[in-house]
Amino acid sequence: MFEYDFMVNAFAASGIVAVLAGIVGYFLVMRGQTFAGHALSHVGFTGATGAVLVGISPLWGMIGFTLAAGLSMGALGERLAGRDVAIGVVLSLSLGCGLLFLHFFTAYATQVTSLLFGNVLGVTVETLVILACIGAASLIALGAIMRPLLFATLQPELAEAKGVSLRFVSMLFLAIAALAVAACTQIVGVLLVFTLMVGPAAAAQNLTMRLSRGIPLAALFALGQAWLGVTLAFYTDWPTSFWITALAALVYCASLLARR
Repeated sequence: MFEYDFMVNAFAASGIVAVLAGIVGYFLVMRGQTFAGHALSHVGFTGATGAVLVGISPLWGMIGFTLAAGLSMGALGERLAGRDVAIGVVLSLSLGCGLLFLHFFTAYATQVTSLLFGNVLGVTVETLVILACIGAASLIALGAIMRPLLFATLQPELAEAKGVSLRFVSMLFLAIAALAVAACTQIVGVLLVFTLMVGPAAAAQNLTMRLSRGIPLAALFALGQAWLGVTLAFYTDWPTSFWITALAALVYCASLLARR
């Protein structure tokens, strides 16, 4: 299968996105903000369809909208955890606006499935370079804020007393999460972001509570699911997103059994 350029691109893109999603998702699960991450993907759908409507690349529209939404959610600080209803309304409204944009640009409507469920086999070299830049920038930024992020996550009252700005840390982290979500949608689509962002991270936290083991394990789970999913899709001609989702569910169930 590596004789085909599109398969090489698919493996490279899914590898970059999987490692990024596994690491960022670990902190997203630990902070209890998985629903906010799911909302970001729906906002990205609106950005992508709106970008097509004005004549620019849907990837840049998705990145711009998710980044703006991540910063806005982060401005709520620790209050974000109690805003499930508000986030749910924004989530559904974003998806509705995306469908409205498609109504005004019907020529793009046939490609909406790629946005909703991903199309890793259609990744171009240009998109691959963009994903690599997003991944590198996100991981560097996450490494820079990791210590205050952990402090604000595990001991928020003490961190605030020590002078750590919970709101600023939350804004930076959700901005990083927004970039990871935008990258994930290229692989599994808007509706299945949970597959790479939450599944591997939750499975890793079921198996170990140690940060030094949990983060690499989450990245390894996500990478294995992505690469095996692409391989199975090539040999079975079934959708890649289905295989990645099925593998994520299998790994998570196995982690629950192992914990017990």
